[in-house]
Amino acid sequence: MQQPALRIGHGYDVHRLVEGRRCIIGGVDIPYEKGLLGHSDADVLAHALADAILGACRGGDIGKLFPDTDPAYEGADSLVLLSRVMEFARERGYEFVDADCTIAAQAPKITPHRDAMRANLARALGVDVEQVGVKATTTEKLGWEGEGAGIGAWAVCLLERCSSRDRA
Repeated sequence: MQQPALRIGHGYDVHRLVEGRRCIIGGVDIPYEKGLLGHSDADVLAHALADAILGACRGGDIGKLFPDTDPAYEGADSLVLLSRVMEFARERGYEFVDADCTIAAQAPKITPHRDAMRANLARALGVDVEQVGVKATTTEKLGWEGEGAGIGAWAVCLLERCSSRDRA
């Protein structure tokens, strides 16, 4: 049976907000009183998108490629990791078609940074900015996001299997 040409992937990530860390989301260093806790720079948006891409190409998850037990990834720039995930997908014969991402945060405000996030993600993926959607929502002060304990992000993406001729 021939593999389908199109594959979808879904990714989800969450990081706790703490004092003394930078708040990097979508590669944007957002001025805020707290930042995201994690082994790398804890960019929830880049991590969710990376997991979506890995899901679509059946490559596992971001922790498989970049384990948080490996000191090499301590403080890592998640946009670099995202770029490496896309290289991994391309090596497996897939090209990026489109993604839609959602950030759940009561604060900080995401909308003023959305265009920069889209541009950063697109650059890391080597695609046009129009192929990457980013939006944000609050949780109306409900749950851990609404209480300001952390930030979550979801991403879905579409990859297309390319023939070996297309990749040459």
